[in-house]
Amino acid sequence: MATARIPAEERLFSLVLALLATDSGLTKHEILSTVQGYAQRFVAGGDNATLERQFERDKDEIRELGVPLETVEAAGEPGNNQNLRYRIPRGEYEFPTDVTFSPEETTLLNLAAVVWREGSMSAESARALLKLRSLGLSPTEPVVGYAPRVRVRDAAFEPLSIALQKSVAVTFSYLKPGQATASERTVEPLALFQHEGRWHLFARVPGSNDTRTYLLRRIVSKVAILAKQFVPPAGDQAALGLAGVNEVWNSHVAEVRVEPDSDAETRLLRRRGSAASEGNNVTLHYADAAILADELAAMGPEVLVISPPELRAAVRERLRTVRAQHEGDS
Repeated sequence: MATARIPAEERLFSLVLALLATDSGLTKHEILSTVQGYAQRFVAGGDNATLERQFERDKDEIRELGVPLETVEAAGEPGNNQNLRYRIPRGEYEFPTDVTFSPEETTLLNLAAVVWREGSMSAESARALLKLRSLGLSPTEPVVGYAPRVRVRDAAFEPLSIALQKSVAVTFSYLKPGQATASERTVEPLALFQHEGRWHLFARVPGSNDTRTYLLRRIVSKVAILAKQFVPPAGDQAALGLAGVNEVWNSHVAEVRVEPDSDAETRLLRRRGSAASEGNNVTLHYADAAILADELAAMGPEVLVISPPELRAAVRERLRTVRAQHEGDS
């Protein structure tokens, strides 16, 4: 019987909960064999190389989401990567002591906590805690109240996930940057993956070996699932799709000037691959110029694009649009 697919966000959620539940941390083997989303595919004593690569990508993903994941070397075994332990220190994942809430805000948070309590201790979470105890670990309870900051999935995610499980083609309308109207695409879904916190579809054009990557946020229609099945190619398709986007990300570099000690400087320097350069300049990588232009335009006067020229023009156009929309406002 085929193993049911576990949504990526559910796997990340379970990983964060597990790493918060014990102060001593978990080894990679303990994580892969017990945590929801890994355990279903773990082969005891077998080849788990694909699963280990998935875990490495997940580590990067939750760090990019702001979760302080740490690695701890085993006592007396420096440099032994097989016995590294992973943990999330609670003190760094809690609200600062100087953060306070009004009575109204506290009431809303308490209501949210009730809802969270029902979801965080689901049957799967309870089974995971039992597995951790069976390893001789003592999870610190309750784990309620520690919510991973995972981005909401796009509307297209669920139907695409279903199509992936059934290996059937799909049709949807896709709007590329700069286009006035969307175009219809019919593709064979091969994988869903995240890059920089955004969901992408890696797919094949039917009747060919031509593969393409689509950003889910640009799918502007309902995804229609077709009846015709296809045989997916062998290999880790998510890794192939991610490698393609990373290649684009590595090849695109922008340089911007930021206001010293500004919010823009802090945010841009925290991006993966960013670095301070001469003066108040920051160099950063990007995979999608339109998305980066949106982000930079939102930073207003705190940032000025130096290069490339097409990115500079895109940001200027967005700022002109904002000004035109607000002209005449009192």
